Amino acid sequence: MAELEDWQILVGLFPKTWEGLARSSGAVQRLRGFSSLESLLRTLLLHVGCGWSLRETAVQAKLAGLAEISDVTLLNRLRDAEDWLRQLCELLLREQGLDLQPRIAGRTMRLLDATVVSEPGKTGSQWRLHYSLLLPTLYCDHFVLTSTRGADSAERFGKFSFQADEIVLADAGYSHPQGIHVIVAQKADVCVRFNPHALPLYEKTGERFDLSAALGRLQKTGEVADWPVLIHSGEQVVRGRLCAIHKSQEAIERAEFRLRDKQQRGKSVGPLTQLCARYVLVFTTLPKKEATAEKVLEIYRLRWQIELSFKRLKTIAQLGHLPKHDDRSSRAWLYGKLFIALLAEKMARVGRTISPWGYSIVKTEDTQQVA
Repeated sequence: MAELEDWQILVGLFPKTWEGLARSSGAVQRLRGFSSLESLLRTLLLHVGCGWSLRETAVQAKLAGLAEISDVTLLNRLRDAEDWLRQLCELLLREQGLDLQPRIAGRTMRLLDATVVSEPGKTGSQWRLHYSLLLPTLYCDHFVLTSTRGADSAERFGKFSFQADEIVLADAGYSHPQGIHVIVAQKADVCVRFNPHALPLYEKTGERFDLSAALGRLQKTGEVADWPVLIHSGEQVVRGRLCAIHKSQEAIERAEFRLRDKQQRGKSVGPLTQLCARYVLVFTTLPKKEATAEKVLEIYRLRWQIELSFKRLKTIAQLGHLPKHDDRSSRAWLYGKLFIALLAEKMARVGRTISPWGYSIVKTEDTQQVA
């Protein structure tokens, strides 16, 4: 009984149109094997959220009275649910007030990232999942699995192809001269979190850019600046800018806490790393006439907000058995993970309005603004 009540509370967090989207997206034509749309979605979330294999999920769904299906049927249902789950994620992100429209009109924006998938068991496989999301639809246009070891496993722009005029957003793991040159050579632009140890910067004179001196002039919270810089990729030179904003004191303290934790685990933290922890630094090839430093940082913030949700996959949603049968099932699995993480975030937001008896009289969607 308690499990049913918990599920109904969770359903109250779904976007209002979740049932209609199931049919309009093509995820559901017939409910063969399932008693209802709720049973179908609940079974899919059991597979994605609990990290169970397809076969184990089918068994558990039968025991719970949700479905009478085989693992093959469940795989097909997962494939069909790809667009349904993607649209549910998009709606939950918009509920957060996140504007998914590209900040520069007429330019396609792509978010690149990678994460390690550790499957259950002592001998469970490890994979690195590389993916690309298009805005504003969150459509996953590129999805590849690699080993976590070897030269081909690292986060690199070379794993993707780009179209002219695209703007590519990525974290510091992609902050390498060769990868940035790959993007520029395809006539696209990049906004990437700057890694001072992996992306050497140079002045027009050929001298190294004095990062410490430049950052030393930013002393106030919220102060923004940018500097023209060059990067060298072999014999090729790429022009760009380093954009910086001084963090708030609270954000600095969080960053310094992480650095102390790193030191306690025996890792070296140099003075440059400690200095950079006080700022958000983004390298971009976007020209200043098209995007000020403030706009570049706001563009990167959009990528960061979505990445935060994906980071919760390793904590709230966990990972688990990744369907490796084809791209459709793998993308649906990815959207399902993001959907669970976003539901957890929404539950935390509305939780402050839930009364002592365990639920709100007002519909959960209506408490969103109060939270």
